Amino acid sequence: WGFRIRHPDDHGDHVSKPPRSNSHRAWLAFNRLQENIEQVLRGKSEPVRLAIACLLAEGHLLVEDRPGTGKTSLAKSMAASFGGIARRVQFTPDLLPSDITGVSVYNSVTGEFSFRQGPVFTNILVADEINRASPKTQAALLEVMEERQVTVEGSPLVVPRPFMVVATQNPLDFQGTYPLPEVQLDRFAMKLSLGYADREAELEVMARPEQDLIPTLKQIFDVDHLGTVLGWVRKTTVSPALREYVADIVMRTRENRDLRLGVSTRGTLTLLAVARAVAVSNGRDFVTPDDIKLLAVPVLAHRMAVTPEAEMDGVTEADVLVNIIDTIPVPRVREREMTADDAELVDDSPNVGD
Repeated sequence: WGFRIRHPDDHGDHVSKPPRSNSHRAWLAFNRLQENIEQVLRGKSEPVRLAIACLLAEGHLLVEDRPGTGKTSLAKSMAASFGGIARRVQFTPDLLPSDITGVSVYNSVTGEFSFRQGPVFTNILVADEINRASPKTQAALLEVMEERQVTVEGSPLVVPRPFMVVATQNPLDFQGTYPLPEVQLDRFAMKLSLGYADREAELEVMARPEQDLIPTLKQIFDVDHLGTVLGWVRKTTVSPALREYVADIVMRTRENRDLRLGVSTRGTLTLLAVARAVAVSNGRDFVTPDDIKLLAVPVLAHRMAVTPEAEMDGVTEADVLVNIIDTIPVPRVREREMTADDAELVDDSPNVGD
């Protein structure tokens, strides 16, 4: 990777390093994001990595977990890491669609209506306990999650980029809730559970000063550079053989007798998008079958629905998906991950934008 150049007036040796590729830059950005966020969320490396992959795939995240496991802290720390804005909305039965998107207000002085933006005009929107709001209010997010815009009186208003919805719901208490319909679930790129922290992480949290750590998080880069990183991630290679592998998985979900609803085309494209980001997190500029296997359940399972008969037998969507993957031959793709020497060459500057 390097060669030595002897300068006429210098008796020292200098190593000339090759320029960093965009995939290496994206790898470095991903790891710095994860290290920064894990200053707040200890002991949850894998969920944090998948959440960042969802962000870099420009997807939305549904977190189903118990209260107090760090769902809101995850969203706020992600926004703080790239200088974005995070806003939180507590979903309740009396919440109105205009409470999310905004409302037109009459100005008695000018005699005109002006639009007052709702909390959806942000970079990361935390929709806390989204299933406690009415279906009409839940539907207010459909347009902005898919098209990154809100239509007000026939005129589209674009929300800031990047834009990500991090919705939460409590899996233990279903009284007074409205289950998310399939059309809403299909717009979430991934469904995760953070889980409880382990004993070591609990001890470390208790030893911290009693203050909010998120305002003290270091900003890794700005919003504009995050957009550049998103462009690098989109260029990660997906081989034709791997595309066929994904297509086989998707088609099997549509033909399986235990499923009344298979994976949509949106789910197929989302799986590839998130797989590109996960490949970058592993120091690769190409996707492997292991990336697809890792992401199949969190990206595809919530888009599927088992038949009533299968549900009575205790069969879940994840069970069906795992069985499908086990029956499909795995394609062979090139295998080269970033080595330690590569990482040393990449990490020669504290500024990701260099």
